[in-house]
Amino acid sequence: MTPSPSLPASLAVAQRSLGDPNHSYPLFPPLLEGCPATSTAELQYPLALDYDYTRLPRDFFNRDPYPGIRRWAELLPPLAPGLSMGEGGTPLVAAPRLADWAGFGGELYIKDESRNPTGSHKDRLNLCTVSAAVLSGAPGVTVASSGNHGAAAAAYAARAGLPCVLFITEGTEPHLVRMVSAYGAAVVPLPRPLRRVLMRELVERAGFHPVSSITPTHTGHPFGPEGYKTIAYEIYRQLGDRLPAAVFIPTAYAELLYGVWLGFKELSQVGRRGPAPQLFACEPAAGAPLRAALAQGRPVITVEEAPTAAYSIVVAANGYRGVLAVRESEGDAVAVSDAEMLAAQTALGREGLWAELSGAAGLAGLRQAARAMSFDGPVVCLMTSSGLKDQGLPAPTLPPVAPTWEAVQTTLKEVYGLSV
Repeated sequence: MTPSPSLPASLAVAQRSLGDPNHSYPLFPPLLEGCPATSTAELQYPLALDYDYTRLPRDFFNRDPYPGIRRWAELLPPLAPGLSMGEGGTPLVAAPRLADWAGFGGELYIKDESRNPTGSHKDRLNLCTVSAAVLSGAPGVTVASSGNHGAAAAAYAARAGLPCVLFITEGTEPHLVRMVSAYGAAVVPLPRPLRRVLMRELVERAGFHPVSSITPTHTGHPFGPEGYKTIAYEIYRQLGDRLPAAVFIPTAYAELLYGVWLGFKELSQVGRRGPAPQLFACEPAAGAPLRAALAQGRPVITVEEAPTAAYSIVVAANGYRGVLAVRESEGDAVAVSDAEMLAAQTALGREGLWAELSGAAGLAGLRQAARAMSFDGPVVCLMTSSGLKDQGLPAPTLPPVAPTWEAVQTTLKEVYGLSV
């Protein structure tokens, strides 16, 4: 790793159970199998981090949001020196025409996470989780993912000089395999139900540090969602020191949703910046376990998945963190179809923003919610990943054009409605 300027010291002091906040544990080692005191064989509860807020600099929430999340180091887990690649500090793009398209009569912004080093929001998480691997002295990093998480983990492991073993689903799109191979990851294709099982074997037998969940019900890494808090800090500063009324977030296991909620809670409770926004989880209708869990009042639920092109965010079981984030923010979970996400992806493209289909779920969720709801203040939709991640989807069929000006004119008018 290359040298970097010294970071402010992390104020993280402990891990705390989300199953029962009365249970806390030392900050290291990260508890990767959920809370030991509250978890059962049927349900494992994740952990979050506690911080010594009494030592937080008074001007912390007034910092310039650029460049990168390292500037928020006091409210992040300890970060390994030299690991950052400038993740974070992504643009907040005003989108009045998209507001009209969505039927929302207010102030709309797109938080463009595709500008991160590997093209998605997952870089924020992996700065924190791979830092934990480095600081724990792990011999390597491992992850079960066929999407953005795997790409980010491979990149940050490479940055740290650690081997990365990536367990992917058989038949994963070739462009992802090319991407993670460029970072030097060892790629192991398996049937999807066996990925987590054999990753756990690698963890137990070789001591590799898992940066995705190894438990039967999703707990994830306790340090990971902390990186997503910085999205909330940035939105606040980019809105001119205002909090949004609502945020719409593409959601799978809800680590992103929960992390963003933690950031807004800190802004409201520690920074005293006003009421936190409502958070809306935007899930593929092909699964939508969080919506089902909320409807049934259960912490975790498993559903049948249907086929979907939103492969980055479709899951069969929700994460408990999402239940907490939606309930505490008084938000909701929205199930969006592939057709709705495709329409949102197209609308974003017409504004110069190219999203992965999964990354357009937030805007699709707003369009659906705007039919029945209004918001008193600005609304933000997270665009989580680049359209470059959708290379496996079919390209539009292009019309044949004869090499003459007349043929070009005719094609522009008849196909594109453009008179020249």
